[in-house]
Amino acid sequence: MSKKKKIFVGISIGLNVLLLALVGWGLLTMNFVKEQVLITEVQSNLVELEGLIAYESETNWTEPKLVTAKLGDVLNGITLGLTTGNQLGTLSKKDDVILQKLYLRLNQYPTNDEYSFVDLTEKDKRNFEELREILREAELGLNITIHNDMDIFIKQAEVLLEKIHYPLNY
Repeated sequence: MSKKKKIFVGISIGLNVLLLALVGWGLLTMNFVKEQVLITEVQSNLVELEGLIAYESETNWTEPKLVTAKLGDVLNGITLGLTTGNQLGTLSKKDDVILQKLYLRLNQYPTNDEYSFVDLTEKDKRNFEELREILREAELGLNITIHNDMDIFIKQAEVLLEKIHYPLNY
């Protein structure tokens, strides 16, 4: 092989290695983005929801719109996570199904309409208080160590699916 061909092959190999590294970096980044959306927009909001339900229960439901608004944030986060994960192609079929089912289960609870707040009945309040207990069982609550790990979050979501009745007890 001539000296020019050796240099060309060396440069070609180097560029291919660089290209593979860039593709790998891009895939890792896309997966990270999907996970961060689900962790911050769903898991964190579920923890805050548990805390708000506890607060409202202790204060005789003086500001129920806080709970219904936070539940709306959770539902929006699930939708965003599903959209992001599916468009990036980084959401597994199993995770997609779990998140869709979780959305349906949580969507049974009252949430605020776009321009009005919902009035909660006594049954709604009891259902939210049950949801609080379920969130704590799934280790999604205030003063519980939260892990920024997608596998742990999916296991928590599976606990929620197992425990939240469908349809709710009305």
